[in-house]
Amino acid sequence: MKIGVCVASHILDTDYVVRAEDLGFHSAWFADSQMIWSDCYATLALAAYRTDRIQLGTGIAVTGTRPASVTAASIGTINALAPGRIFLGVGAGNTAMRIMGAKPQSIVNFDRYLESLKPLLRGEESFVSVGDKDRPIRHLMPDHGFVNFDDPIPLYVSGFGPRSLGLAGRYGDGAVLSMPSSPEVMELIWQWIEKGAEDVGRVLDRSFFPTTALTCVSVLDPGESVDSPRVRNECGAMAMATVHYAYDQWRQFGQNPPEILKEIWPEYCAMLDKVPKERLHQRVHAGHNCWVIPEEEKFLTKALIEATCLVGTPEVLTERLRSMEAAGLDQIMVLPAFEPRYEIIERIGRDLLPRLSSNSL
Repeated sequence: MKIGVCVASHILDTDYVVRAEDLGFHSAWFADSQMIWSDCYATLALAAYRTDRIQLGTGIAVTGTRPASVTAASIGTINALAPGRIFLGVGAGNTAMRIMGAKPQSIVNFDRYLESLKPLLRGEESFVSVGDKDRPIRHLMPDHGFVNFDDPIPLYVSGFGPRSLGLAGRYGDGAVLSMPSSPEVMELIWQWIEKGAEDVGRVLDRSFFPTTALTCVSVLDPGESVDSPRVRNECGAMAMATVHYAYDQWRQFGQNPPEILKEIWPEYCAMLDKVPKERLHQRVHAGHNCWVIPEEEKFLTKALIEATCLVGTPEVLTERLRSMEAAGLDQIMVLPAFEPRYEIIERIGRDLLPRLSSNSL
């Protein structure tokens, strides 16, 4: 089991990625939420110059905000800086689109985007939707170091359900997913991925198709509770982001909230009902995956933290990650709250990484 960090892209804090590399983290995934954080490609460029070993890429690049040709040229540029260490994670934009008041890219358009993107990552010509039609596009000057498509850029496709994960199986070199709640759920995810591959005559070898799940991790002290002030500070932002996501799924698609939110749902919705509709898309994501704003603290329950984050003693966390590894999960990427991010990776580096590296399956 590998552990990476998901980075709230910050142009003035590449020290964070340097420290993650020093601690032994496998990869750094730079988030592409353009109206929350710094530009992910600018931040990646700085990180590529300052690191030597850690794998670097987008976690994830949003297909609805950039044409496939722009995404390919952007990651190809980064690949010229750190050849052999660069990957591209892509997704339909659950946060980046919604903070602009839009829905994520549809599955149909996501499919077409990935079909266009794949050849471009190899430096080949592809048909890309430009304006009112598909046009043949290729990078005209791939030599002289402008971009690097000679060193492979693995494509990791993000998905949450059978259709999007099916596209991971169809186009991807790996998949990015939410943290599975059990080995049985991980097996179901694999079936969705493999069904997508089978639909186009592709045969996947699970050993060579990496899967990565997004989560937050808090290592407990002896006797410490799951909802201690420290854990709430470390994991609260990730837990509340789940509520933000559920609210958008409810208001945009009519999906009922998960059972874990039933207790807080009426009061949470009543709070947001007071927000002017034309600004609601901004308010929903306030503090998103960085901190919990004061008026949402009361919704951060122990049950919500347990359901959305990995919290436990080093022994408990090691056992859980080993069980998920056996079920086919290759890596987790940890997205801590912003202020305690250094403390969190230091704790993982001290108490968890040595256990995982010394007990490989």
